[in-house]
Formats: sequence, C-alpha cells, structure tokens
Amino acid sequence: MFIDSHCHLDDPKFVEDFADILHRAKIMNVQRLLTISTLLSAVPGLQKISDDHPHVYHSVGVHPNDVQQEGVPTGAALKKFAQHPKAVAFGETGLDYYYEHTDRKAQQESFLHHIQAAHELNMPLIIHSRDAEEDILSILKSHKLAANPGVIHCFTGTENFAKDCLDLGFYISISGIVTFKNAEALREIVKIIPQDRLLIETDSPYLAPMPYRGKRNEPSYVVYTAEAIANLLDMSTQKLGEITSHNFFTLFSKAS
Repeated sequence: MFIDSHCHLDDPKFVEDFADILHRAKIMNVQRLLTISTLLSAVPGLQKISDDHPHVYHSVGVHPNDVQQEGVPTGAALKKFAQHPKAVAFGETGLDYYYEHTDRKAQQESFLHHIQAAHELNMPLIIHSRDAEEDILSILKSHKLAANPGVIHCFTGTENFAKDCLDLGFYISISGIVTFKNAEALREIVKIIPQDRLLIETDSPYLAPMPYRGKRNEPSYVVYTAEAIANLLDMSTQKLGEITSHNFFTLFSKAS
C-alpha cells in the first residue's frame, strides 16, 4: 500500500481525465490521497472531492505565494473549514522567498495564523519552504505547535534544516525530485531521515519523477518515488510503502 501525501487534485490539468487518474492510482496500490489547499476559496471544491471519494482527504490553507491574491486568512476562517470531517491538516502554508510574489511580512502573518490554528485544534501543518529556512525555523521555534506538528513537504532543503525540523518533531516528505540525476544531495539527506518520520508525495501535477520528468505528474507516480527511496535504504518498495503509510496515519490522525 502507498499513500500520496501531497497532491493537487483540483488542478485544471486533471479535469479531462480525473476518473482515470484515480483509477490508475488504485491499480498501482496508491490507496489514499491527500489533496492540498492553496486558497481558502478553493476549499469547498476540495471538500466535494473528498466527500465524493472515500480514499481522499484534504487540507485547509493558503499557499505563501497566494497570500497576495486572497489576503491573509483569519484564524477563525481556517478553523471553520477545518471542522470538515475529512480536513486533516492546515496548509500548505510556510514561506517562499524565491519568487517574491507576496510581501514577506504578509506571508509571515499568514504562516502565524496557520500555526496558531493548528495548535488550537491539535492538527498538523503542511509547510512549504523555499529560500526561507532561517525565518521558518525562527517562527516555528518561537510558537506553540501541535503534538504532531506537521510535515515539511517536497523537501529540498539543507541537511541542517532537515535536522532542525526533525528536532522540532516534524516529518519530512520526499517528492519525485529524489529521482532526478542532479538530486544527489537530497538522496544523502533521505538516508538520515528516521524511518518513522518519512513520507512520500507527488506534488502532482508538478515534479513528475523519472521516467516521466517534464510531463504531467499524477498520484500513481508516487510509486516511482517509493522505489527510489527504497533502493537508497536497502529495503523493498513494498516495505517502504508500509512504513510511509503507517507514518501518514500517525501524523494525520483524522484520516482512517
């Protein structure tokens, strides 16, 4: 069994063959999917997807690059949407200083609201980090977190950042980037992640793994990421799937 812990099923790239995408995932034994919120205005659509498909869950949040579009979410709005029975996490939130689409202070304010809501409802965070490791760690270390604080998704950071996040109790999720030829540094980091803190994801429709790099990604391809990580850790792909699936249910305790 495999779980895609981070995908974007409401993306327009999935509209034409949505049913086929879900079918291909089941064929590859990808039994659970977590579809991720990037805008609060999109959450009702995610609710419908998860309501219509028993094996799909969703998150609640505003992506740091989308804060400019939608504004800083209030804690009350975040918590209201999180009452849905299949809402299992807040995010994706965090900081992205690469594109500079959104004012940094607005991103930080949004991040803080997500952190506070997650603490109050004891739900995990799904954190996006790009060129902002120092500020993310500073903010996380200075605020109360949930018992299982969350996951750094699509990890591409430094080894020190990985260790600091692990020390704070976070899980680390690895995407198809780990299969890229130029991702040797990431592959070395994977080897130091405790097996009980490891997740896998596609971030689809983005970041398709080899041998599909450059094409549209989809949840069934998470198996290629699992295979690459299993090879690094000298275990079977099935065993890696069992470990990461167990970790998923431990972190996202509202899922079943």
